[in-house]
Amino acid sequence: DKLEFKGVSFAYEDNNVLSDINIDIKKGDFIALVGESGSGKTTFSDLILNFHELKNGVILINDIDIKNININSLRDKIGLVPQDNILFNDTVYNNIKLGNPIADESMIYESAKKANAYEFIDKMPDRFQTHIGEKGVKISGGQKQRLAIARAIIKNPDILILDEATSALDSKSENKIQSAIDSLSNETTLIVIAHRLSTIKKATQILFFDNGRIIEKGTHEELMNMNKKYKKLHDLQFGDNHE
Repeated sequence: DKLEFKGVSFAYEDNNVLSDINIDIKKGDFIALVGESGSGKTTFSDLILNFHELKNGVILINDIDIKNININSLRDKIGLVPQDNILFNDTVYNNIKLGNPIADESMIYESAKKANAYEFIDKMPDRFQTHIGEKGVKISGGQKQRLAIARAIIKNPDILILDEATSALDSKSENKIQSAIDSLSNETTLIVIAHRLSTIKKATQILFFDNGRIIEKGTHEELMNMNKKYKKLHDLQFGDNHE
């Protein structure tokens, strides 16, 4: 689905959080949002889900103002993997199925494979019927994230939003989630709020947020060549190794 922000501004009370955001996102694009904490990235993604009333501007999905789309059908189109995943004291199977209550067994298995979770589930004592404990205490951070991704993609969303999905993970888990993201990008529009720049090098477009504005946008290579804030952040994370 095509997604457009036209002249979008948003404020919490009198505090401007986003100012004059204009962006076109095509179906299948992989969009990465980067910038310091509090620069507006999460608000940008919340607005797609129509969590807040806009101050100015309009957000369109397939040329329709999201205000005119039924809230349930809008949110059915969108998968969200938040920073803090809510997993329940239940089986792996039921935790994934929550994303799509009418999903059958083959859909559950398929979404686990896409989320790069099938392998670790298969090694569990009761496989998909293993109980994961309150908030998933019996599994690792990377496994929780992959279950949350499986749950988000089982509803086959047109748009998938990942909010800092790899920030708390070790590099091995991050790579597994990276593969999961890579396997999705052609069929789903991906919006990734990224802390680690290593996860977004293949993005169609990277948006650099600063104080509620998009101050740089382009591919990884284009932003590196601009030699501004994105490059500075990149060099900070990787030293001067530009692999």
